[in-house]
Amino acid sequence: MSRRLPACARGAGLALALATTAALAIVPAGAQSPAPPAAPAPTAAAPTAGAPAGTRPGALPGGRMVTQGQAKVTTENLYKCPVTVSNHRVSAIGTITATDGTVITMPAPVQYGKGPIAADLYNECNQVTPAKSADVDASKVPVVEIDPDGEVITGYIVADNYFELYVNGKLVGLDHTPYTPFNSAIVKFKAKKPYTMAFLLVDWDEQLGIGMELFQGNPRHPGDGGLIARFSDGTVTDSSWKAQTFYIAPLNTPDEVVEIGNVHDTTKLGRVHPVAKKPPCADACYAVHYKIPDGWQGTSFDDAKWPRAYEYTDTDIGVTALPAYTRYPELFDGARWIWSSNLVFDNVVIARKTVR
Repeated sequence: MSRRLPACARGAGLALALATTAALAIVPAGAQSPAPPAAPAPTAAAPTAGAPAGTRPGALPGGRMVTQGQAKVTTENLYKCPVTVSNHRVSAIGTITATDGTVITMPAPVQYGKGPIAADLYNECNQVTPAKSADVDASKVPVVEIDPDGEVITGYIVADNYFELYVNGKLVGLDHTPYTPFNSAIVKFKAKKPYTMAFLLVDWDEQLGIGMELFQGNPRHPGDGGLIARFSDGTVTDSSWKAQTFYIAPLNTPDEVVEIGNVHDTTKLGRVHPVAKKPPCADACYAVHYKIPDGWQGTSFDDAKWPRAYEYTDTDIGVTALPAYTRYPELFDGARWIWSSNLVFDNVVIARKTVR
């Protein structure tokens, strides 16, 4: 996950407002959409990497899987910044076993290192730091072909911390930097309407499995996420997207997640910093996981019963002084920051939209 540093020390992943209090009150995020209505329960989904298909004996209601404590690290770091930056964090991968025996990849099963890396809009590690929108040159960004007779569409993306973008099921681009420092990206693809975009979004953990990271001297502080994107055909991120969560932590008890149809509700914990609760459970914290379904990247996947995305403000996300974003207001004009209904506790989110 990415806990935002003060303006003078920001530089990675993307989202961490100043968190200090642990109030139970829920402060509405800037312009967020209303709470989605209850929907029928989800159908059985494909297992997370390493798990047999189907719901295993002992699985809890709603298809959830429960873990407690930290994951076992299997990959120490996916990426090391080659230059010195103010906020470089290790992007580790690990595994953890749920109470039903399912082995879950933490923080998520990602394709990093297995697909095309999105071009840089702003990237301290590659020393690509245009001063303003007019200095950005997207002419050499490679085009990923979806439809031979389609329109070439350019997209500008900032994600906290990591994204994978698929169009009609084809991988268009991976985030260059899995965790931090905060970067922004450019993608190009050739497609004709209607087409479906699907983002896998990961708010990386420093403490794998419990959704925590170092912030203001506290190594067990919840982080937060966020996505904003704008495309040259006029498509923007907003509450018209669907957004479902698959990894929720840190929790004092799994009962803090309430399933209302396809909604995995944690609003009582506080949805944004600084009001979000900071649980005292430390390394004994729980996490609730849901199986990521097969085919979520493609056009035929039915997301009709998924919750709508929530919109958040720059202040909610903690990016009011983030150069990877604030230097280029024209490139993100009209787009809104989105996530699931809980910016803090929802750590792996899939966002989808069919563009018509």
